[in-house]
Amino acid sequence: MTTARNTQTSSGPLAGLRVVEMGQLLAGPFCGQMLGDMGADVVKIEDPAKGDPLRQWGRELPEGQSLWWSIVGRNKRSVTLNLREPEAQEIARKILSTADILIENFRPGTLERWGLGYEALQQLNPGLIMVRVSGFGQDGPYSQRAGYGAIGEAMGGLRYVVGDPSTPPSRVGISIGDTLAALFATIGSLAALHERGISGRGQVVDSSIYEAVLGVMESLVPEWQVSGYQRERTGAILPNVAPSNVYPTRDAKWVLIAANQDTVFGRLANVIGQPELASDPRYATHGARGAHQAELDEIIAEYTSSQTAEDLEAALEKHGVPAGKIYRPVDMLADPQFRARESIISVDHPVLGPVSMQNVFPKLSRTTGTVRWPGPELGQHTEEVLAGIGITDQELSTLREKGLA
Repeated sequence: MTTARNTQTSSGPLAGLRVVEMGQLLAGPFCGQMLGDMGADVVKIEDPAKGDPLRQWGRELPEGQSLWWSIVGRNKRSVTLNLREPEAQEIARKILSTADILIENFRPGTLERWGLGYEALQQLNPGLIMVRVSGFGQDGPYSQRAGYGAIGEAMGGLRYVVGDPSTPPSRVGISIGDTLAALFATIGSLAALHERGISGRGQVVDSSIYEAVLGVMESLVPEWQVSGYQRERTGAILPNVAPSNVYPTRDAKWVLIAANQDTVFGRLANVIGQPELASDPRYATHGARGAHQAELDEIIAEYTSSQTAEDLEAALEKHGVPAGKIYRPVDMLADPQFRARESIISVDHPVLGPVSMQNVFPKLSRTTGTVRWPGPELGQHTEEVLAGIGITDQELSTLREKGLA
């Protein structure tokens, strides 16, 4: 496994870009992570009392360290400032005066109360791009509501279609609403950066969680509006698309098989020793297989249950049938495809030693991003960053005595 070395040198495509990150948890900071992964200098401003709550999040906290924070905080420089206080707000303005992008995910109106709204900052730095991530967006009747990722997932339509039809709506096992909003925020920030190269002016990027979820919901809305069709929860299948499901194996694993195309189904029929299924009127066409989906899945599952996952996958690959095991971390770490592409790397952590984590995606052929260090200690770079804007050691000491930094 490739080991990422801690270095201050950035060679990614966004090297030279200064990003200031305010806010906490995931919806804003994941945007900062992606920009930092691509080489931007990301200065994260945190409350000096406790910092980003994500520093304490995660089911496992070895030696009190959040593994989640080691990823979301990677490639960032941590500066502590109590932004509720005017003196700290003035220091933030100095930092922002030379920044390219500001990321924030407070409730709309918070930065305005602190004198750090876009109109004020634009007077200071006309080229500044302000990326605002929130539950419901910066305007509209819901804008002032508390907007967590789960609420955005529900409102955007995702929660209703996730899970088995026999159960209440389920959740995806990750904070998908937050990360989708961060992805859209990242796209918006890069688009605004390109436009600034033409106009010389910054602008606001307004990314809401519910709209980010809505944005990936395919044809959900027009299906209802035009034809009255309401998508429902379908578990591991897509209705009338067969066979395309997860199937059990003899060694208690699961293999996903996607053989719904006619020619591919013929190859699958040969693999399971029943080539006659390919010409059986019940299964010969896409429509027929969809109409007999449940019974076809039973036939396939009976065969897969007699095979180990490894043998099954090998047989399916040999016959050109798209298939793959349902991966867990242990499978990822052992997989040759992950190793060949360095999809997972080992990053030196100052407390935990080597920590495995996902690499930077996507890869660029000449100036790909890198993981230069894991999430920093709270305030680790305060002195370094503030010295860069002319704050002396004595002034910093006074700030700390007042609880401002």
